[in-house]
Amino acid sequence: MKRRKPKDFPPGPFSFPFLGNVQFLFARDLLAATETLTEKFGDIFSLQAGSQSFVIVNGLPLIKEALVTQGEDFIGRPEIPLDTDIFSKLGLISSNGHLWKQQRRFTLATLRNFGLGKRSLEERIQEECRFLTDAFRDEQGNPFNPHLKINNAVSNIICSVTFGNRFEYHDEDFQNLLRMMDQTVTLHESIMSQLYNAFPSVIKYLPGSHQTIFKNWRLMKGFVKEKINKHKEDLNPSESRDFIDSYLQEMAKPSGSDFCEDNLVACTLDLLFAGTETTSTTIRWALLYMAVYPEIQARVQAEIDAVIGQTRQPALEDRNNMPYTNAVIHEVQRKSNIVPFNVPREAVKDTILAGFRVPKGTILIPNLTSVMFDKKEWETPQSFNPGHFLKDGQFWKREAFMPFSIGKISCSFFFITVLLC
Repeated sequence: MKRRKPKDFPPGPFSFPFLGNVQFLFARDLLAATETLTEKFGDIFSLQAGSQSFVIVNGLPLIKEALVTQGEDFIGRPEIPLDTDIFSKLGLISSNGHLWKQQRRFTLATLRNFGLGKRSLEERIQEECRFLTDAFRDEQGNPFNPHLKINNAVSNIICSVTFGNRFEYHDEDFQNLLRMMDQTVTLHESIMSQLYNAFPSVIKYLPGSHQTIFKNWRLMKGFVKEKINKHKEDLNPSESRDFIDSYLQEMAKPSGSDFCEDNLVACTLDLLFAGTETTSTTIRWALLYMAVYPEIQARVQAEIDAVIGQTRQPALEDRNNMPYTNAVIHEVQRKSNIVPFNVPREAVKDTILAGFRVPKGTILIPNLTSVMFDKKEWETPQSFNPGHFLKDGQFWKREAFMPFSIGKISCSFFFITVLLC
């Protein structure tokens, strides 16, 4: 049953009966449309999609208020129909409450055991870098699209911990998995997918991109289930080779009732997506910026030559001695803005935010773009400028830098170590 909005609910544009603000689903530039609404209504405003209410918050002070100061009030993950129908509120991204805390705690502890934040994972990254540069070298200087090669390399780092092995770049089954992952991410942004989220009971009977998403997820689940079955065949209860082994061992414990195979499939796919898509996309943006700004590329190369040289691979410990390269990496993340609206949150209780009443169940969307391109926070927000992260020649950490959100359920914990290595 739809709840009546309180009188002091955040303002918003005209909403059509039943449809809500469906006109914004068809906006050519959603970021520009959001900026226009911000100019009209302020840093907090509301939208409606079907029966679901959304509150969009903008600017560093308000986003910090919502995600940090009142983070416990907005700690829920909303039920997005497309995601709920796929994962049934399981895994690391779609789950909530106790289940989310339990799965997240187990996953982080297991990844640490297999090297997250330790030198062993750094060595896996260095090894994969060699495979990737060899794959680039095999192109013999001819033009090629690096997209899937980069996806494969980044995903292999997660796969080595999750499945216990990496995949060769010519492994056709794994290449198909990567293509499906890539296509699925793109299709989630399509109009039919957005309409499905607003009107699932109607759109589910129609053809469209959402049907392709469901088909892809079935195939991706099948890939992971096959790997799980192989692990079951030679599982050693006294030894854990990877994440799947650890999860299967946890499932066997008397207290492991919330650890089931469906949850293992969901967690594994969440790790693959979180560990691949965002990091791979950021690396491709970095390649583009280095091509577009050769003078910046030259300064990065000079710093690499001075600190690392030509005879060894970079290591995490080099980062503190490479302020310019570190600044470039951060500026790539800021300017590429690959998660412009963050992962949505949900109010878990009636809350007052910026003087407005936000009822329980309202979806909160932090507009990270409003912070990453705020002219009050950045000297030249629309330009690619590594100087944003430099002060007196040293790396300068900026509070307004939040490419993967802030707060307790920011999405960076999966892959930030991989990216910064």
